[in-house]
Amino acid sequence: MSIITKSGDEGLTSLWSGERVWKDDLRVEAYGSVDELDSILALARHAITQAEVLAAIDRVQHDLHRLAGELASRGRSFDRPIEIADEERLDREIRELEARIPLKGFVVPGMTEASARLDLARTVARRTERRVVALARGSEVSAPLRRYLNRLSDLLFMLARAEEAASGAIRFV
Repeated sequence: MSIITKSGDEGLTSLWSGERVWKDDLRVEAYGSVDELDSILALARHAITQAEVLAAIDRVQHDLHRLAGELASRGRSFDRPIEIADEERLDREIRELEARIPLKGFVVPGMTEASARLDLARTVARRTERRVVALARGSEVSAPLRRYLNRLSDLLFMLARAEEAASGAIRFV
């Protein structure tokens, strides 16, 4: 079976739940941003030096696949939606990192290759959240999914700082 379907040649695409929508639909834009974030995290993995950071990225990437599936499933229940427990896990991970890596002010981002890639991922996570908020104004988007994305940029910020802290490279403005 080929990945070439030709079904999108006229500017339409299919959602997971079966509807055909324009490729610039807010829903497609939202899960496309999730896909972009996942790809940037895949690139970041190759520069990460800390096992705990790599494990966190692995968990996030698995979450992003669920999150994208949920966004692509308008009007249909998705079998593994983002839940409150996922959001709470991010909260715990952020707090653990904050306890170990005290921040004394504004940080100059990207002091190592790994942290630079994670900072790029953080900015894409924020844009993804904006796309999902725009979608949520006209469509139902679960509260746990919205809160997860809000926490995700904070986690990525702290993971970048963990990479810098490991090499003594955190720099404050």
